[in-house]
Amino acid sequence: MPLHLREPLPPQPPITPLHWAASTRTAAAAINATAVELVAEQFAGDAAQVSGELDRQIGELWKAVDSPEGREPGRVIPMRFGPMALADFLVTRLVETVVHADDLAAALGLPDFPHDPFALASTSRLLADAFAAQVPGGAVELRIPPYAVVQAVEGPRHTRGTPPNVVETDPLTWIRLATGRQEWSAVLDTALTASGERSDLSAYLPVLG
Repeated sequence: MPLHLREPLPPQPPITPLHWAASTRTAAAAINATAVELVAEQFAGDAAQVSGELDRQIGELWKAVDSPEGREPGRVIPMRFGPMALADFLVTRLVETVVHADDLAAALGLPDFPHDPFALASTSRLLADAFAAQVPGGAVELRIPPYAVVQAVEGPRHTRGTPPNVVETDPLTWIRLATGRQEWSAVLDTALTASGERSDLSAYLPVLG
């Protein structure tokens, strides 16, 4: 956010978190290249400088959120993919925080990160809703208890009772699948159950780039 905060608002309607999720699928490589370039050129790979810059940008974010302007209902701010309501933008930052905290724990060989339940719930729901938007339909019911249930994938829609195609997994496994951190085959029949001929969702993942 601090990189774009002072830019003028583009003359277009605000985008939604679902639009943001879809946009990351094509922009992920460019975002990663920008991050690598900043670390290599601006900070010469110095971890202390990178950490200091992260703290500075977090401070800028808090100032923006806690300012009188930040508290205005319906405030819209510029971001990478277009204007977005500040409240929606903060949801996308929550998703990024959960995903990268999990990345950091994995990189350091630590046990699963103790995510805040609200953050885990918000991230699971957004990624489930984004999946349903990207693969519309009603042939498969995706369950991420206790936080989300969506229907997706083109095909016959069920109207009552147990649907013929059901996928169920826990929130953290879903987040890892939806962000490409986990392979479908690696968790099938252990952390994930899938029943029905249309229940293999691996071709539609990841949701987020």
